[in-house]
Amino acid sequence: MKLYELKPVEGARHYKKRVGRGTGSGMGKTSTRGAKGQNARSGGGVRPGFEGGQTPLFKRLPKRGFTNVNRVDYACVNVEDLNCFEANTVVDAALLKAKGLIKKEYEGVKVLGNGELKVALTVKAKKFSNSAKEKISAAGGSIEVL
Repeated sequence: MKLYELKPVEGARHYKKRVGRGTGSGMGKTSTRGAKGQNARSGGGVRPGFEGGQTPLFKRLPKRGFTNVNRVDYACVNVEDLNCFEANTVVDAALLKAKGLIKKEYEGVKVLGNGELKVALTVKAKKFSNSAKEKISAAGGSIEVL
């Protein structure tokens, strides 16, 4: 069997229905839309989720939780990820983004304390966890809160 000999199983593929191509096609005149009414018109039909006036499902289901309008999102980086930098480098959000450690800055960068830091760095960020502060200091580096 060759690749060019492969073909779909009988009945697996269907021709596209071509409507409005004359009465001889069997789908002429009203083009399978029936006679008159909302669905026969161009742009007709109902919006998604409409159930004919019955209360729609999305309104019948209970709502849960809330959205905190004061939520602050940070781009998080672990101290183990900072080992890719040379010693005595000043690490800030722009450098982290260029290196691919964060995708977006959001409201700022937060450094978390997962892993070990082996190089002394000056890290500039909006927030630091307590364990991250200790590990950066222990490695001989310094932190700057923006």
